[in-house]
Amino acid sequence: MAEMLLHSTLAFIAGFLLDRALGDPQGWPHLIRLFGQVIAGLEKILYPMKNKRLSGAVFVLFVLLVCGGIPTLALFGAWAISPWLFLALESLLCWQLLAARSLRDESLPVYEALHHDDLPKAKTALSMIVGRDTKALDAAGITRATVETIAENTADGVAAPLFYMALGGAVLGCVYKAVNTMDSMVGYRNERYEEFGFCAAKLDDAFNYIPSRLCAVMMIVASAFCGLDTQGAFRIWQRDRRKHASPNSAQTEAVMAGALGVQLAGDAWYFGRRHHKPTIGDATRPIKTEDIRLAHRVLLMTSILLFILSLLTRGILYAAL
Repeated sequence: MAEMLLHSTLAFIAGFLLDRALGDPQGWPHLIRLFGQVIAGLEKILYPMKNKRLSGAVFVLFVLLVCGGIPTLALFGAWAISPWLFLALESLLCWQLLAARSLRDESLPVYEALHHDDLPKAKTALSMIVGRDTKALDAAGITRATVETIAENTADGVAAPLFYMALGGAVLGCVYKAVNTMDSMVGYRNERYEEFGFCAAKLDDAFNYIPSRLCAVMMIVASAFCGLDTQGAFRIWQRDRRKHASPNSAQTEAVMAGALGVQLAGDAWYFGRRHHKPTIGDATRPIKTEDIRLAHRVLLMTSILLFILSLLTRGILYAAL
């Protein structure tokens, strides 16, 4: 067991470094897209059941069995053949479970379009990374939505995968990403998914509860390394961290708003309907395009701090064996 944990930790390190170096190259096969296909396929089979709350629970169970069971069998099979094959496979999985580099890469086109005063291009780029309607947004609204997305997804795409991989390797990381992907696909409060997506949404809230708060604390520390307003980050986090329908999303958004000294959130349009949301942070200054790059710096430093913390956790687990 100790030898497997050691190889798993080496894979964990390799996966983090691969994500930093390569991100998610366009056109390459990706684990999360495969999860999405599994989720879409199972939804087609199970959604027609009359009891939508029950069918949604069965749907979640089958998704977790497939997305967690197959990687488990593959990794144990690889270990039986060779520890080096296990190391290679676990490294690949850990790499694809992380999204720090891709979060930066996918939000950078928004910054570049705004930097060149190309609002139509900025709206198009933003629409690729957010679920809200972007047509009516001005430059400040586009910037605000981008910074919010970076802040929120630092928890979903970096902190939570690192947290679960530190505790249970790529297998537990796969289980988390299956839950998170389900929520992004069926966890909406609309006519179709209000009942069917209930279990997926609640499970995602539970899985992200600790990682989102851990990420917020590490983001406050990261703001100090980035030369931002650490006291403001802590103050706004304490005040505004519950200002969201989700119990987790405002945790990191509040820290980012306080660190930058800007106001985030507020009303947004989804599928042609205006949703009223409270604001997060104080508008001590107008939000600027360069705040996207500052958010990237916070993302990078938070990722490094979380990675170090994850390695310490792995060290404790290894010493306990």
